[in-house]
Amino acid sequence: MLRHHQAPEQRSSSGGRVTVSKSRRIHQSRNDSEKEAVQHPELLPEQETVQRGLERFTPAQVDQKTAEVVQFFLVRDQKKIPVRRADLVKHVLKDYRNIYPEIMKRAARTFDQVFGLKIVEIDSKNHMYILVNKLETAEAPPITNPTNPKTGLLFVVLSLIFMKGGAVRENLIWNTLKKLRVDAGEKHEEFGDVKKAITDEFVRQRYLEYVRIPHTEPVEFEFRWGQRAEVEVSKVKILEFMGELHDQDPQSWTQQFREAHSISGSLQSAPSNR
Repeated sequence: MLRHHQAPEQRSSSGGRVTVSKSRRIHQSRNDSEKEAVQHPELLPEQETVQRGLERFTPAQVDQKTAEVVQFFLVRDQKKIPVRRADLVKHVLKDYRNIYPEIMKRAARTFDQVFGLKIVEIDSKNHMYILVNKLETAEAPPITNPTNPKTGLLFVVLSLIFMKGGAVRENLIWNTLKKLRVDAGEKHEEFGDVKKAITDEFVRQRYLEYVRIPHTEPVEFEFRWGQRAEVEVSKVKILEFMGELHDQDPQSWTQQFREAHSISGSLQSAPSNR
C-alpha cells in the first residue's frame, strides 16, 4: 500500500486512482520559468532581450531616444563630467533600459560619423564613459596643447605626478605651484580658486584622484592620475614638454621614458573595441 504518497490523486469513474501526470507538472514548471525570465531580463541572452525590447517601440521612437542619449553625453562633456550608465538609465532611457546596448551602439555610430568622437569606458566596474576626439587621441591629445588656463594648470599637475612616479603628496603640489607664482590659498586671476579646481573640479572630471594616505596624523592626501587622464593625456608628449622646459633629452628620465613608450606602443597595437 502507498501510505505516504505525496502527489495529489484523483479518482476515475471506475474507482481507480490516477496520479497527476508528470507532463502536466513539467508544463507548469516551464510556464513558471518563462514568467521569471520576463520579470528578470538578465536571465535571457542579451541579444534576445534587446530584440524583445525593440519590438515594443517604433523605429522613430528608438531614433528619438538615441538622440536624447547623444544630447545627454554632449551636455556632460561640456563640463568634462563622465557619464554613468546608472544615470543614463535613470534620467534618459527609463522604459527603454532593455534596449540599452542597441541605443549605445547607435549613439556611438552617431558620435563617430557626425562628431568625430568616440565613447570610451574609463571605469568598467561603475560603467563610466567619456567622449574622446578620435583625431586628437590618435595624433595630439587636446590636453597636451592647452588652449585654456585651467587646462594648462591641470597639465602642470599631471606632469609633476608623472615625473614623480605616479603619486605626489598634496603639499608638494602646492609648494611647486607657489614657485610658479600660483598660490593655492589665494584666488588666481586666470584659474580662480586654484585649490578647488584641483581637489574638486579635476577630481570630478576624473583627471585626478585625490587619495587619503593611510596612517598619517594629521591626515595627509596625495594626487594620482585619474581614469580620464589615462585615456586623454600622452605621457610621451609630457616627456617632450619636460625635455624642452629643462633643455634635456627625454631619454635621460629612463623610467618615465620606458613607461611612456610602452604605453604608447600598446595603445597603437591594441585593436579597437568598437
